[in-house]
Amino acid sequence: MNRNASKLLATLLASIAAAGSALAAYPERPVTMIVPFAAGGPTDQVARIVGEHMSKTLGQTIVIENVTGAGGTTGITRGAQAAADGYTIMMGHMGTHGAAPALYPTLKYDPAKDFSPIGLAAGTPIVIVAKKDFAAKDLKEFVAKMKADGPKLNEGNAGVGSVSHTTCTLLTSQLSVKTARVTYKGTGPMINDLIGGQIDFGCDQIVSVAEQIKAGTIKAYAIATPERSPALPDLPTTKEAGLPDYQVSAWNAMFAPKGTPADVAAKLNDALVKALDDEGTRKRLLNLGAVIPDKAGRSPAALQKLVESEVARWTPVLKAAGISAAVNPAAATSGTPPPAAGAPAAAPAAPAPAAPAK
Repeated sequence: MNRNASKLLATLLASIAAAGSALAAYPERPVTMIVPFAAGGPTDQVARIVGEHMSKTLGQTIVIENVTGAGGTTGITRGAQAAADGYTIMMGHMGTHGAAPALYPTLKYDPAKDFSPIGLAAGTPIVIVAKKDFAAKDLKEFVAKMKADGPKLNEGNAGVGSVSHTTCTLLTSQLSVKTARVTYKGTGPMINDLIGGQIDFGCDQIVSVAEQIKAGTIKAYAIATPERSPALPDLPTTKEAGLPDYQVSAWNAMFAPKGTPADVAAKLNDALVKALDDEGTRKRLLNLGAVIPDKAGRSPAALQKLVESEVARWTPVLKAAGISAAVNPAAATSGTPPPAAGAPAAAPAAPAPAAPAK
């Protein structure tokens, strides 16, 4: 072997060794986790709870960056375009990785192709709720009221593409009814108006409504899961209450940009799994009403399958309902102001840029 060839080989071996060393040392600095909604909502809470324990496992701080806008797609787009080195990850959910393709014709990412899935972090069951003096004592009476007076009933949601919006769309689709939709800039204003009686009903994550239900400031009819929730043990399931086909839960999951090294993705998944096995972390998630995924559901492969199935599930529902964020492109940037008390939305509104609880 001549001298030049020897130098070339030595350089190549050094590069391979350096790359291996870099992977072994990951992470060498803080990791940014993009949360595509404002601080304080369920997605943000789940991210901070699991991120805190993951930081201990990784030996580096996970820094939460809230990047709001367009139903969460603004933050996820930024994450998808970040360097695939493991130092930028994101917490997506049912809307950003399930409903978004049907809602945003110019979406800049493909949920099933443009990410390295890390793992499922939590499920958040959906609860059918109403103002406390709504004229229905149980779910059967609620359904009857919907079928009789649907267009007169104000249905609140946190913005086009929000979990509250998509899950109520599924409900009204199954019941073949139309309602007067009232679109807000996030869950907080919506819940406030539900408590105040300015809107009639909504569908939302248990994390957003459990405390109000317990306090008696709003009414709950059923939880859309096969089994009751420990957080609301007296609340019947939709199956028990007479609407067995309405089964839906939101979820939060961790993703990295496409092309993230397999070893790095594996370390992130390992840290997530350890967080979900930690007693303190589990207690905090359960107190929110979240469902902790079983071991089989925490793998990257399981998350990839979930994303594909969610896109397939939500696309026909939302397209059949004629819902699109392109209905009002200008409002998609600025957001739609909360309506006056009791005022129904005249048409599907644009996504709320800062939907706190979705």
